[in-house]
Amino acid sequence: MGDYHVHLHDHGPYRGFGPPLGEYPPGHIESYVEQAARRGLNEVGFTEHLYRCVESEPVLGRFWENEPRRDLAAETEAMIGEDRTLSLDAYVEAVVAAKDRGLPVKLGLEVDFMPESFDAVLELLEPYPWDFLIGGIHWVGGWSVDYGISSYEFARRGVRRSYEDYFALKTQLAASGAVDVLAHADVVKRFGHVLPEPPTDLYARVVKAAADSGTAVEVSSAGLHKPVGEIYPAPVFLEMFSAAGVPITLASDAHAPEECGRDAQQLVGAARAAGYSEHLVFDQRVPATRVLPG
Repeated sequence: MGDYHVHLHDHGPYRGFGPPLGEYPPGHIESYVEQAARRGLNEVGFTEHLYRCVESEPVLGRFWENEPRRDLAAETEAMIGEDRTLSLDAYVEAVVAAKDRGLPVKLGLEVDFMPESFDAVLELLEPYPWDFLIGGIHWVGGWSVDYGISSYEFARRGVRRSYEDYFALKTQLAASGAVDVLAHADVVKRFGHVLPEPPTDLYARVVKAAADSGTAVEVSSAGLHKPVGEIYPAPVFLEMFSAAGVPITLASDAHAPEECGRDAQQLVGAARAAGYSEHLVFDQRVPATRVLPG
């Protein structure tokens, strides 16, 4: 069993622990693998954020400039200016070198979905030797939906409208078939903005799109460590994926070695409760099924 959503650097400015941003010193990747092994996992799939890599700037562009709400645009511009400190080429080289050393790692990427630039993004990524790609929605226009500073937008826009805007993009991403796995499918709930009843009408569109395109969904423990305190996707959402035959991966969304593989048994329990008995692993973007632990 593997952790298929792992980052090698934390967000924001360098805070004096771990390697400097964009550096991959000896032992850094090994520390993730060792932590995963201590938690009973035998594989780590690294998935750096595309937007954090300097190579993404020409293809993603200054997308926030089209956001009519200037406060949201300014916050996104500042966040990306602070976060875009990595190199895609250096990241790929580091993970490929770890594979060459015999470590049980996979080369993945967390791809940011923006309809207007997605074709250019896929063209940029095509030459690299990916094992898998995960797709996330982090922006609705220029609004960073999972960025704490901008969470006031839920009150201004309304929670239902926020969900509608977010899940419309998630459905487009799922329908594209361009990524292998949907990342944190309902991350829009991260800060605890939830509806009185689960928005199953919105969930159903994502589920159908994923089933039709053959895209998997991750079961992620990241939400357990956020204000919402819940696995992504929510139980009823995960049950809907299961009923539609959408396969799963398991994920922590770790940003530090000590987080790798965390809550693995809880993820297995949630997946089994939703009706799953298997999960996916990937090699060169070819999936294979593995039995979930008992």
